[in-house]
Amino acid sequence: MQNFIFKNPTEILFGRGMIAELGSRVSTESPVLLLYGGGSIKRNGVYDQVKTALKTHRVIEFGGIEANPRYETCLKALEVVKANNIGFLLAVGGGSVLDATKFIAAAARFEGADPWEILRTGGEAIHSALPLGSVMTLPATGSESNGNAVISREATHEKLALGSPIVFPAFSVLDPETTFSLPQKQVRNGIVDAFIHVMEQYMTYPSAAPLQDRFAESILQTLVEVGPVTLAEPQNYDARAAFMWSATLALNTLIACGVPQDWSTHMIGHELTAFYGLDHAETLAIVLPGVWAHELERKKAKLEQYGARVWNTKSATEAIAATEQFFHTLGMPTRLGDYGIRAEDAAEKVRARFAERKTLIGEHGDLDANAAAAILRTRA
Repeated sequence: MQNFIFKNPTEILFGRGMIAELGSRVSTESPVLLLYGGGSIKRNGVYDQVKTALKTHRVIEFGGIEANPRYETCLKALEVVKANNIGFLLAVGGGSVLDATKFIAAAARFEGADPWEILRTGGEAIHSALPLGSVMTLPATGSESNGNAVISREATHEKLALGSPIVFPAFSVLDPETTFSLPQKQVRNGIVDAFIHVMEQYMTYPSAAPLQDRFAESILQTLVEVGPVTLAEPQNYDARAAFMWSATLALNTLIACGVPQDWSTHMIGHELTAFYGLDHAETLAIVLPGVWAHELERKKAKLEQYGARVWNTKSATEAIAATEQFFHTLGMPTRLGDYGIRAEDAAEKVRARFAERKTLIGEHGDLDANAAAAILRTRA
């Protein structure tokens, strides 16, 4: 197990009725910017709960943040922040809204000429940010308890990530009841997203970290157990609560402590979203089995361990097959052809993008542009 420092400054307010606690968490000294997406929070009652909780605050609103948040939209929100002397940002919605909010928080204090530099440097250019919090209505990204964000730039078909402890939310409210009205597709995406977040931190090679392995496997087992239930029974509070908490723990930095990480599935998947507009989780479900098959020998020990402990399988290939079948039971396609995308076209686009950036991915840092293309060619 490697050396590590664990620090997670986010306060989690979990359970029914916890939105009412917002008023005591947000200062009244300066205006609050409430950010949200397409307006579902106004249909499911969350908006009214938030406004009631903040009835003594000056609240300004900015809606319309996309499912893959766009840089261009974030810049419009940034104008609102500066014009109104905003002192706190509150994201209400899913991980995309919160990702955008993190970038806006950093951009508001950015002293450079071009805020895109924040993303181009992966967050290294962040030295200060506005404080922020969240009310999460879609379990998936774990963004409610980490410093990560992913933003797309429509003009250049780029999708870049940032990571910084400076943009951790001060608090996040997680009420499972706010997820009851989610469309099935979004729930499916969230289960797959959380599952693969765990995998990026687990499916590498043995690293003498048995407790971390068990943490990761317990989250995977919980998602396997409650995922189908929460799809079949949308108002099953216990299933939704287990799913929601699993998504948070999947990416709140805990299971990453002291272990190697991969993230190649995400890096390739981001490009598929940038080029073809697929949902984030959809790209992950396509790419993950291909990464494992390409890296079969180097991941064999962990694949066999995972298969034995989660699926009761014996071989690495059986573990891969069981995982892909699990995605299918959730209604998640796992092939490029399912979306009408030619594998060779996708492979060449991603190869060229990785080659241009000299991108190297994987836990060993040696998968190059040609490797990424080879993986995608197997996902026709």
